[in-house]
Amino acid sequence: MDHSNPPIDRAFYLELAARGLRMPIGTDLAMHEESEPEEVRDNGDALARVIARAARRWGTPLAVPLMDLRLEKLDLMTIAGVPEEERERYHFTAPLEQAALEKLCAEQDGPLCPGSRARDEALARIGAQPDLVPVGMAIGPFSLTTRLMADPITAAAMAGSGVEAEDAEEVKLLWQCLRMAEAAVLRAVRSQMRHGAKAIMICEPAACTAFISPRQLKAGSNLFERLVMEPNLRVKAALEEAGCNLIFHDCGELIDPMVEAFAQRIHPVVLSLGSSHKLWEDARLTPSDVVLYGNLPTKSFYSDGAMPVEEVVRRTQELAEKMKACGHPFILGSECDVLFVAEAQDAIRKKVEAMMTGTAAV
Repeated sequence: MDHSNPPIDRAFYLELAARGLRMPIGTDLAMHEESEPEEVRDNGDALARVIARAARRWGTPLAVPLMDLRLEKLDLMTIAGVPEEERERYHFTAPLEQAALEKLCAEQDGPLCPGSRARDEALARIGAQPDLVPVGMAIGPFSLTTRLMADPITAAAMAGSGVEAEDAEEVKLLWQCLRMAEAAVLRAVRSQMRHGAKAIMICEPAACTAFISPRQLKAGSNLFERLVMEPNLRVKAALEEAGCNLIFHDCGELIDPMVEAFAQRIHPVVLSLGSSHKLWEDARLTPSDVVLYGNLPTKSFYSDGAMPVEEVVRRTQELAEKMKACGHPFILGSECDVLFVAEAQDAIRKKVEAMMTGTAAV
């Protein structure tokens, strides 16, 4: 494939579905085959090698990086001047002064953490390989917002009940964190696009009923629109302007209007949903030019008790058969990334193979 002429047409993903592609998001598994796997995260050359190996092993042109949803927060905390050892667990506890807020919401590039730099370098190296499509990765704006606050659920519930920023500091901080988060995501995706990403997977697992009350939405709250849809539509617009495809991932618990909004209004080339969903039912909410992806319960693959290989085979066959029956474009794969667990690594790999073949290896 010629990578010098973006964008890749939506038809490319429909063709992958039509040929029956199956693929896990399996870069973490491939990384743990290295002698020093954690060092790969911060090494662009090594990470590119692992990403390429994962894509080729499972027969997909989509070269997907680690689903490391910490990176945008680490980048933002670097700009904020938070000490390195505190960045991952740091939370804002009170609204920021305007000058500090504007600094963190500025559009210009900021310093990147080692993992972000390695991801970008890996994308550039993947882009030089003609059989692979470099796919970027970023957390979604709302999901990042929830990681910037100690108690985002209370703040979201207050906002959903009609409390405005001027009425409560918790709600003011929520909207400030959303602004910072959107800016951080935009900085990340623009950096990845400059390094050659042809598609970017935006992961919004917090955009779900755990944080946004269906009862409040039914009562007329516009919270889902303001917290989730508006910032993600702006991210999508930035991708479209650069000729980059959007793959949208949400493995959270969703109600139909949420799925419908993601499928029809965000309108990604691929929509990835968690295993709590029956994709053959979500197909009725999804335009025919949006490929559904997933959604085997790979979060449970580490446990033979919760997910024996026979159940993986059963669910794989059921999903394949029902998606074929409904006729919607579909790529069978994992509900999320398949994480390495040392004591269960053989079982996990066996279940991924069962997912790929629909049968249990003897």
